[in-house]
Amino acid sequence: MPQMKPTLSLGQVVLFGLAYMTPIIVLGTFGVLATLTEGAVSGAYIAALVAMLFTAHSYGRMASAYPVAGSAYAYVRHAIDDRLGFIAGWVILLDYLFLPMVIWLIGAAYLHSAFPAVPTALWLLAFIGVTTAINILGLRLASAVNGVMMLIQLLVLVAFVGLCMHYVLGDPSQPFWSLTPFLGAESASLPLLMAGAAVACYSFLGFDAVTTLTEETKDPQRTLPRAVLLITLCGGLIFVVVSYFVQLAAPGSDFANPDAAAYEIARNIGGDIFVSLFLIGLVVGQFASGIAAQASGGRLLYAMGRDGVLPRRLLGRLGRFNTPVGGLCLSGAVALLALTLDVLSAASFINFGAFTAFALVNLAVIFQYYLKDHRRHGLDAFWFLLCPLVGLGAILWLMFSLDGTAITLGGLWLACGLSWLAWLTRGFRQPTPELRLET
Repeated sequence: MPQMKPTLSLGQVVLFGLAYMTPIIVLGTFGVLATLTEGAVSGAYIAALVAMLFTAHSYGRMASAYPVAGSAYAYVRHAIDDRLGFIAGWVILLDYLFLPMVIWLIGAAYLHSAFPAVPTALWLLAFIGVTTAINILGLRLASAVNGVMMLIQLLVLVAFVGLCMHYVLGDPSQPFWSLTPFLGAESASLPLLMAGAAVACYSFLGFDAVTTLTEETKDPQRTLPRAVLLITLCGGLIFVVVSYFVQLAAPGSDFANPDAAAYEIARNIGGDIFVSLFLIGLVVGQFASGIAAQASGGRLLYAMGRDGVLPRRLLGRLGRFNTPVGGLCLSGAVALLALTLDVLSAASFINFGAFTAFALVNLAVIFQYYLKDHRRHGLDAFWFLLCPLVGLGAILWLMFSLDGTAITLGGLWLACGLSWLAWLTRGFRQPTPELRLET
């Protein structure tokens, strides 16, 4: 039976994680965060980074303990309980299923700002249709140009920061160093800052995705813990630095359209030509990210359908081009919900699923190392009890800082998962189905 070969080095895994995170997303969500935090975007990213570093440590520890594909689902299943593992898999499905929706919604919002005569809904439908068609036909072409897409968005990001610095230096009344991007114009309250951090965590989604590459990574028990921390730290520093200079160039939180505020800022700092370049970079980044996210989600749905956890006839079969057509089409159909949502609501909903998985992985470290392996003495108590407890507390705080709609919808999603599990196990009397999450 064919098996995956370990070929990926530490550098390759880190680059994969950063590409999955899509660094230019910091510009895509800037206006939403500025409005939510009243101008303290950098502060929100620092709070999110601290929480993510503790959780990244937990992911690294579990990847070392269980060097298999499956990420949060596998870790929770092996370390704690089959049923909690299923719930972890269920909330992972929430992320994979709805993440393309947010990606396409951000891209559509910016294209509408550039071409206001074309409705946002039309841009959204175009994103969904083109991306779904590419994924159904196969990713060979997309894979070939993925590196070029990543280079384009990084160049645009560097140019954006450079123009922001030039804009600030050209204004004698504007200091080059200020605490305002961290605290807000009027010292944002802690609840406001944490509400922003809860949404800012959306930008970090993807740092955990590299744990699904366990079976394809050289010396995964050493490489993956380092890679997860490096991806989180590098991504967080990019987000903090970029948001700092953008906030200096555009202080406050008053934007005509918060969902596409960076478009307005790009025009102020670089004129019409740079606006066009910025828009190309952002749309390219969102398009590439959307392809990857939908492909991953379709593959996850196929795995669950193949294992009989979801309807096999609809989702557990491959199409003519050897791609999971049912899962890809379902992902595209779910994205139509974006026609009734804004970026803040959609991203918050996604984050509820991520936070639930993150909380369970922090718990898994305690169960695996502190309780099962009895690693309780000296520094072990710090690494395997205190750190995951801090990570768990930070994640729960962020979760309850989400808006009420996200918590309600997320709670309903969890309730659906529990109901589905009860049905699959005939009232929890039969073994929990085992998923082979090869994403």
